[in-house]
Amino acid sequence: MTLSELWCDRCGESAAAGPHEACAAARALEPPRYCAYCRRRMKVQVVPTGWSAVCVEHGETRG
Repeated sequence: MTLSELWCDRCGESAAAGPHEACAAARALEPPRYCAYCRRRMKVQVVPTGWSAVCVEHGETRG
């Protein structure tokens, strides 16, 4: 996570609240569920070629 990311994109908790090793390990296989900038739950779509996650405030992320 970068300094501008305030929230964990998997569990939605504060990025500074403690270690998120389990979240980082799960994110290797899963798309993000929460926006790292505003903590909103994102609309996630998984397809055979990848995934997309959309925050209504910050837009789309693909992987």
